Amino acid sequence: MKERVDAALNKIRPMLQADGGDVKLIDVSPDGIVKVKLTGACGSCPMSQMTLKAGVERMVKQEVPEVKEVIAV
Repeated sequence: MKERVDAALNKIRPMLQADGGDVKLIDVSPDGIVKVKLTGACGSCPMSQMTLKAGVERMVKQEVPEVKEVIAV
């Protein structure tokens, strides 16, 4: 499942990089919780939680339905 999550993140990564940010996969737990770290401009952006839920989590869940939640660490 980790490889599929990483592939989904690679699809959204160019959009984040265009704004000076990025996302790094930290861990995928067996119960479907994905831990990521927003870096660059995304790490300090006040809208990062919205980006995480509306962008990153939506894309990951669409590509990997077993994922229950994406959280920032």
